[in-house]
Parts: sequence; C-alpha cells; structure tokens
Amino acid sequence: MNRRHSLALAAAALTAFASVAASAEEKSSSSKADKERCYGVAEAGKNDCAAGPGTSCAGTSKVDHQGNAWKYVPKGTCTSIKTPAGMGSLSPIKS
Repeated sequence: MNRRHSLALAAAALTAFASVAASAEEKSSSSKADKERCYGVAEAGKNDCAAGPGTSCAGTSKVDHQGNAWKYVPKGTCTSIKTPAGMGSLSPIKS
C-alpha cells in the first residue's frame, strides 16, 4: 500500500469516527430533553442523582424510593408512577 492510499484511508476513518461521535452526542442531548427528574421512584443505588447529604450523586441512594433521590423518566410520566412508597414527584419528597 502506498503512502497516499494510507493517508486517504486514515482520513476516511477519522471522518467516519467524527460523524458517529456527533450523532451520538446529538442523540443523547435530544433524549435528555425528552426526560424529567422524578423523585422517589428509584430503587436503592439506582438513582441518577441528588440523594441528599453525604452522598456523591448517581447510584448513591440508600433505600428504595428515597424521597430526595431522582431518576430520569420520560417527560410527563413522573407523577403517574406509583411505587410502594407513593407516587413519583417532580420535587424532593420529605421523608
């Protein structure tokens, strides 16, 4: 394989990689826009964030349906999610 052919292949590979990366970034930001934070619905250790003092964020809730821990859910569905502890909430639930 000559040098010119190798450079052309490398350029094509980089272009393909950049395209896939841009597509993935676009997809993740649009999917995040279709979601809302829902408090009190996450299982222990399965929250996306906000689990109160002494926690570092995602995956740190200590109990199922912890009121100050949220999980992303499809927009418009949070308050209709029923758990053994009650309904999901768009704001933290006081325990």
